[in-house]
Amino acid sequence: MELNLQGKRALITGATKGIGLSTAHCLAQEGCDLILVARDKDALQNAAEAIASKWRVKIAIIAADLSTMSGVEAIQEQCGPVDILVNNAGAVPPGDLMSLSDAEWRDAWDLKPFGYIALIRALYRVIRESCGVIVNVIGSAGESPSATYVAGSTGNAALMMFTRSIAKLARQDGFRVVGINPGPVATERFDMLMKAEAERRFGDSERWPELTSTLPYGRAAQSEEIAAAIAFLASPLSAYTNGAILTIDGGGIS
Repeated sequence: MELNLQGKRALITGATKGIGLSTAHCLAQEGCDLILVARDKDALQNAAEAIASKWRVKIAIIAADLSTMSGVEAIQEQCGPVDILVNNAGAVPPGDLMSLSDAEWRDAWDLKPFGYIALIRALYRVIRESCGVIVNVIGSAGESPSATYVAGSTGNAALMMFTRSIAKLARQDGFRVVGINPGPVATERFDMLMKAEAERRFGDSERWPELTSTLPYGRAAQSEEIAAAIAFLASPLSAYTNGAILTIDGGGIS
């Protein structure tokens, strides 16, 4: 399917691995120029070289910590025009109410949800000028809360309401804001979460592969499957989609 994204400029956070990297490849394949954002400059350079070896698009990199205002300001100063913003950076640790310290909650939320909010505030005028699209990669725990992932569930729920709220303002300003709620996705982070859950259930983190049997179709989603949905929602083919949050979890965990 032709998504009519050629020549668009997409900024992707958390772009060196997982969903972010797959989204960068997917959008490059569709002809988008890229701005890749993450903390690790070397990893960003490696990602840019890998993408450039496959797709003839322009690629810029910005090494920045989105959990800090200085990082957000660096992106604002360096990014230039942006048509598509994909908010993807963020890794909230597992744990229940009492096992996570106040510092762990605050450190995690500085990046997600507050990093998402701060970057959108910083780039709002840029996206408005391009009549662009913001895609927030959130997470299905925001709608299917877990007592053992309480910080992530709560933060994701907040981001869902934030996405729907600012979509109303974006509509007035001529652009769109949408969200994606991935369920389990086969990434390094998924492995970490499964190991933590296996340790909690079985007392043995190495038994985590047993947990995949409870997932739809017996597997986690591939990051490329999430990236394809992001590309479609960011495209003109989805021009009437605003304030929507698409859940991609295989139909829910049994």
